[in-house]
Formats: sequence, structure tokens, C-alpha cells
Amino acid sequence: MAQTQGARPGITAPLAHAPFRVLVVGRVLMLFGNGTAAVALAFAVLDVTGSLAQVGLVVGARSIANVALLLLGGVLADRLPRTLVIQSACVLAALSQALLALALLTGTATLTTMVALSALNGAAAAANLPALAALTPQTVPHTLLRPANALAGIAKQLGMFAGMSAGGVLVGLVGPGWAIGVDALLFASAGVAFLFLRVPSTVAPSGSNVLRDLLDGWSEFVARPWVWIIVLQFMVVNAGWSAATAVLGPGIADETFGRTTWGLLMAANSVGLLVGGVLAARWQPRRALFYGTALVTLQTLPFFVMAGPSPVVPLLFAAMFAGGMAVEQFSVAWEVSLQENVPPERLSRVYSYDALGSFVAMPVGQIAIGPVAEAIGPGRSLLIVSGLTLAATLAAVATRSVRSLRRL
Repeated sequence: MAQTQGARPGITAPLAHAPFRVLVVGRVLMLFGNGTAAVALAFAVLDVTGSLAQVGLVVGARSIANVALLLLGGVLADRLPRTLVIQSACVLAALSQALLALALLTGTATLTTMVALSALNGAAAAANLPALAALTPQTVPHTLLRPANALAGIAKQLGMFAGMSAGGVLVGLVGPGWAIGVDALLFASAGVAFLFLRVPSTVAPSGSNVLRDLLDGWSEFVARPWVWIIVLQFMVVNAGWSAATAVLGPGIADETFGRTTWGLLMAANSVGLLVGGVLAARWQPRRALFYGTALVTLQTLPFFVMAGPSPVVPLLFAAMFAGGMAVEQFSVAWEVSLQENVPPERLSRVYSYDALGSFVAMPVGQIAIGPVAEAIGPGRSLLIVSGLTLAATLAAVATRSVRSLRRL
């Protein structure tokens, strides 16, 4: 596996740039909150409704709103200052989670309330995601893109790890309402942090209309086969992962090893992602996208362990860690590949098409997996998810476009 020549910048080199430091702080706050809410939301729905199928409805409502508005979010992030888009989205996310926490803590939460507020939170994420994803190249020189993306990934996983650990403890000790309240507070804090982010403008000319902007973004998206091939792969991969971790996993946890352990298992996955980010920052092959894509197969390891009638918890911790470490190799390679090959003024729109394709099947998986699990059992449902994930990943690896792409 060939390496790039010359001195490689250290993993901490991007931190010398103030805009990158602010970006990392804001993202860590957001992801700490998301990690806490990811553990708490499923158990909140189970406490109110007692139904796995309705867990899927609430989680799926967020995904549907997110998917429906992603393209608009990408256009906004290329037309408006990205920092303004992110600050506004943080306010909306904080409001939605504060209202949900209040409903849970006062005992007034209903399925309708949870679905509506989950959808509002998904709308905020639709604005945040394309803007955040495209900001990294504006905060560091081109030569620091690889360590910057790896370091951003490490910070992300630290935030998720801390959030999931805190979420598991809070849910076990004081209930999911307080955990979701913490999420609201952290999003508000992130919005304040982003007030201090100063980056060069990449705002697209305002003469064209929204449809023209969308068509331009689509042209960039389909111009490179490896982009849409990977997105098709992750249409399946993300749907399977979200169905397994947002719906099936909490249900299995309630029947076997408990809620706090489930929160710690999700944190173990984040630790694996963290370690994977450190490895990616120090070394990646020239064909990083190919090898990273192949490693996504390891994300199925936790599914096979959980599929048994009595999951072996130590083995499940190891599988969660290994799966996370492998997937982060892909994540860094993907970010760098897009940032090196897509023009900056269209990058948010390409990220929005990426997110739309990658996430569009998530609500389908989340909503459908509950009735499937109730019909054939969670274990068999996990085996189906594993098979689909492996098939999609191997199909992507087999394509010439993915195999041949090299880092600049």
C-alpha cells in the first residue's frame, strides 16, 4: 500500500488554527448532547408506550424530517454564511429537546408529542449537517485536511463517548427526561461557541434560483461514480445500523443485560471510533477509500453477537469497539476524498446529496424493524440486517471507481 511522500504534519497541527479550534469545541458540545439523547430517546419512548414499534416511529420521525430537508439545508449552507446556518440550527435543536424534556419530566409526553418534537429536531439536523461537513476546509490549509478530519473525528467520538456514557448513567439513575434536558443545554452552549467562529466566505452567487443550485449540486454529485456508489452502499449500511442500535438494541437490552450496559456498549463503539481516528490521522494508504470501505464489513460484528439468545457481554463490548475502529478508517478517507475533489462553493450541496442518499432509508429501517422483530424475533432480524450490510459493502468494494481512487 503506497504512502504519500514527504513530511507528514502531526495530528495536533490543525489546532494551531483558531477557527478549527472553535469548530471542534462546538461540534464536541453538539455530539455530547446527541450521544446523551441517542441513549435516552429509545428508553423514553419505551417508558411512555412500552412498544418497540412506537420507538421506531419516534426515531423514524426525526430521520424523515432530516431526509426531507437535507437538500434545502445544503443550498442554505452554500448560499448563506455557514456559521449563521449552524447557529440558527443549534437554537432550533435546543428548543426541541427542551420541550421534549419538559414533557417527559412533567408526565405529559404522548406519542404524538414525541413524534412532533423528534421531527423538529431532525429539521435542525438537516440544516446543521451540510454546513458543518463543509466547514473543515475553511478552517485549515489544504495540507492539513487529513489530520484535521481525523482530529475532528476524534473529537466527535470523545463527545459521543462522553454523551453516551452520561446518557446511560442518567437514564439508569434519574430517567431519560433529565438526559434529554442535558442535550438541550449542550446545543444551546454549542450555538454560543459558534458565535466565535470566523472563516473565509464561500457563499455562492445569489443570482441563480434554488432549483438551479440543486441541479448544480446534483451535477457535481453524479460526476464522480465513487461518490454515488458509496452513497448507495451507505443507504443500506446506515439503515441497518440505525435499526439495530436505535430499536433492536434497546429492546434486547431491556430483556437481558440492562439499560446502563447498553449505554456503555454504545460508548465502547465510540471509543473504537476514537482509536480509529487516531490511526487514520497517523497513516492512511493512497487507496484509503477502498480499504476504508472494505473495513465497513466489521460493523456487522456486534449484530452477530447480539443475535444469540443470551448475548455474551464482554464479547459484545469487543465487537462494538472493533466495529467502530474499522468504520472510522472509512469516515476519514471519505471526508478527505470529498474535500479534495469537490469545489468548495458546491461542497455543502454535495454533502447534502450524500446525506440524503445515505440517510433516506434510515426511517424505513427504523419503522419497519419493530414489526419485523415482533414477528420473527430480534435475533433473526439482526441476521437479516447483517446480511444486507455485507452485501452492500462487498458490492461497493468490487467497483473499479472505488478501488482506483487515490488521495492527492
